[in-house]
Amino acid sequence: QLQLVESGGGLVQPGGSLRLSCVTSGFTFAYYAIGWFRQAPGKEREGVSCISSSGSSTNYADSVKGRFTISRDNAKNTAYLQMDSLKPEDTAVYYCAAQLGVGISACDGMNYWGKGTLVTVSS
Repeated sequence: QLQLVESGGGLVQPGGSLRLSCVTSGFTFAYYAIGWFRQAPGKEREGVSCISSSGSSTNYADSVKGRFTISRDNAKNTAYLQMDSLKPEDTAVYYCAAQLGVGISACDGMNYWGKGTLVTVSS
């Protein structure tokens, strides 16, 4: 059974950092692009970042460029989102998702989703 489980969320002060993890099982992780998405209260879900199956290509939403870094460890079947210089507007439930495919174009559609982890940025 394909599973994605996010962790690492919590309460952090503005300017602080968190690292989210997405531990996966039930599929060949190295064949899948992984994306991070977020949904703030009262807002639609938005894409944050994505990484290709090999890890050679990444993309970021303009709102997080220079502050967030996506990475993956195919040997551990795990993806990460390092979030630095956090702002109150980064407060949201963060989800990881997976899509079978080679290259960054696989990030355009995600079929498999985790249940999310809450990030709250507040003083």
